Amino acid sequence: MRSLRRLASQVGYVNKAFWRNPAAAFFTFAFPLMFLVIFTSLLGHGIVHEGLRTVHTSDYYVAAMAAYAVIGACYSNIAMSVTAQRDLGILKRTNGTPLPSAVYLGARVIHAVFVALLLVVITAAFGRCAYQADIPTGMTLVRFLAALLVGSAAFSALAFAITPAIPNADAGPAIVNASIMPLLFLSGIFIPISNTTPNWIVWVARIFPVRHFAVSIQAGFVGTAFSWTDVAVVAAWGIGGLLVATRYFSWEPRR
Repeated sequence: MRSLRRLASQVGYVNKAFWRNPAAAFFTFAFPLMFLVIFTSLLGHGIVHEGLRTVHTSDYYVAAMAAYAVIGACYSNIAMSVTAQRDLGILKRTNGTPLPSAVYLGARVIHAVFVALLLVVITAAFGRCAYQADIPTGMTLVRFLAALLVGSAAFSALAFAITPAIPNADAGPAIVNASIMPLLFLSGIFIPISNTTPNWIVWVARIFPVRHFAVSIQAGFVGTAFSWTDVAVVAAWGIGGLLVATRYFSWEPRR
């Protein structure tokens, strides 16, 4: 019970710190909607073939930007902010307090998942109002939420796993973006994968979790086939990220 109170208190602190940086909070929420408007304005009058289904491009990008929002909140934001706190010595001082490390890191994950859920709700609501996109309901909603929660936790774990590869806070944005941006393009987030897509891109996309997560999210919005295998692949990457973070995560600045 005491640990739960500590966790709740730490989540509250992380939440306050997030909203007290309005510029970062604004762009966290603005980027998915901005990209949604840009892509649908440029390509929204076409169609995308997903398996046996034909999907309006606007509906496709509502799902794609929802997936992008989760990855941004749980992977990019955690990786860069934790690296910055490590360089400032905040992690080292925190690790020297009675606060358990699991509580501190768990609070970061819980807050990231909360922000991710909020982003998905906002993106879905905007897509519904602007493009008449479908909203998941019934069992589709249950599967969608399961995929969303697993993906949020997995990308949070991967965020902690990438921090040992970041030498300092200045290098954080470059390394984090270099590790995720190519996968966003290869996995069909920004550019849909079609029958004319080179096979090597399709195979590379299948290796990494971004494509599997995006497909799971699309199933909720556009009614394409849902597979628990995709969720399992994302979960496996998350477990791998957790193992790497457990072994190599550092609380002290790198010199």
